[in-house]
Amino acid sequence: MSKRNLMTLARLTGAHFVLVVFALFSIFPVLWVIAMALDPNSVARPTELKLLPSGISFDAFRQVLSNPTEIDGITFWDLLRNSMLVSFGTTAFGIALGASAAYAFSRFRFPGRQTGLMTFIVLQMFPAVVSIAPLFVLLSALHIRTSILGLMIAYAAGTLPFAIWNLKGYFDTVPKDLEEAAMIDGCTRTQTFWKIVLPLSAPAVAVTALFGFMTGWTEIILAWTMLENPKTFTLAMALYSMVGQYGTFKPWSQFAAMSIIISLPVVVVMLFLQRYIVSGLTSGGVKG
Repeated sequence: MSKRNLMTLARLTGAHFVLVVFALFSIFPVLWVIAMALDPNSVARPTELKLLPSGISFDAFRQVLSNPTEIDGITFWDLLRNSMLVSFGTTAFGIALGASAAYAFSRFRFPGRQTGLMTFIVLQMFPAVVSIAPLFVLLSALHIRTSILGLMIAYAAGTLPFAIWNLKGYFDTVPKDLEEAAMIDGCTRTQTFWKIVLPLSAPAVAVTALFGFMTGWTEIILAWTMLENPKTFTLAMALYSMVGQYGTFKPWSQFAAMSIIISLPVVVVMLFLQRYIVSGLTSGGVKG
């Protein structure tokens, strides 16, 4: 083997070694949580747990599924249904409103366009808790503050600045010639938006959908502020309620089991949207 090939092999080996180290560093917390959920001795101090527990038990998962909270009458499936409604509702509102607004900012020139875009950037600089007070007042005036619909609207309002900028940037890359050709063939502006622009913008739409879903699935501050009826609580709220509930010698395995269960839908949605991201990146407007 030549000296040049040896140097190339050494660089590749070093690069792969660094990547493996960082991958292990990232995976370690996940393995720790899984070990905590499966270890029957996790009622002891969690710092004494091992990545390879001496025994494996699924009691923590069974207890979480049968009794996720201390509130009587609230089942795991009630929490799951509410979380699904909030997450998918937030995603739908975010894409519908964000895509239409982003298309207008991308294709049309109107007074206040630049000011509006800059305003969206400024809004993204502020934390979400800043909008709690105005959202509380507005949703209360509409009499939907304590409902799941009100929570969807509140989350969608928070995701809109990102959705508009993300989609607007991608819409700018779609050639206008394709829209003009479609309109010459008889399509309306709305039809070109649905049949030309959106399909070609699948990667940006998928990223926006994932961001909206994760916002609705994991957010707790607005949820605790807005919701009052336990029947409308979400899984994230149930997990957060365990933080002060369990002490050092309590069943940390249930907390870890709930964390794993909550993370699974996000992983599934990510895997589902991944193919749309890839297909959108590899598709073109003209087939040869």
